[in-house]
Amino acid sequence: MRPETVRPIRFAVRAGAALLLALAAAGCRQDMHDAPRYKPLAASDFFADGASARPLPAHAVARGQLREDKLFHTGYTPAGDIVGTIPMPVTRELLQRGRERYGIFCAPCHGATGDGRGMVVQRGYKQPSSYHVDRLRQVPVGYFFDIMTNGFGVMPSYAAQVPPEDRWAIAAYLRALQLSQYFDAASLSAEERAQLDAPAHAPGAPPAGH
Repeated sequence: MRPETVRPIRFAVRAGAALLLALAAAGCRQDMHDAPRYKPLAASDFFADGASARPLPAHAVARGQLREDKLFHTGYTPAGDIVGTIPMPVTRELLQRGRERYGIFCAPCHGATGDGRGMVVQRGYKQPSSYHVDRLRQVPVGYFFDIMTNGFGVMPSYAAQVPPEDRWAIAAYLRALQLSQYFDAASLSAEERAQLDAPAHAPGAPPAGH
């Protein structure tokens, strides 16, 4: 193709592209960006009740909040009894998670060992009961989940801060704390008892006899 023929074609293509861009720019408007909208709780003359905020439909459930397993989310059986066992496998990972969450949300009041002498208590906050009293060692484990969910006395609900899975993890760790203070050594095997009775040695030092 001759150069004198190519040049007009290139010019026509460029002119057409420029025209398209100009038309697109002219059609670019802010209607969606500046769409009419109501401010929260603003009045409205469109609805009969005069309110712009509309009530939720009856029985509406937010995504992820169906909570079909009532026992898991309340700590109570369908018959209304407090759950006596953790409704999930009690693994090392679960106890570690419970220990971590307990240290964040519970230890400031209840203390690292559950004795009720946390730092905020030492600074004047009302002291909670120790977890090691007979009453709390004998309650079903679901009792702790219920208290974390609904609060008790001066303790507020922690349902907004701690999801159900973590509340059960904390409840499992509370049982471990209680066991650490009232474990029956007679239930140990001879080998386990020997390890328990073995004298402690300094960290990093070899065991006695080595």
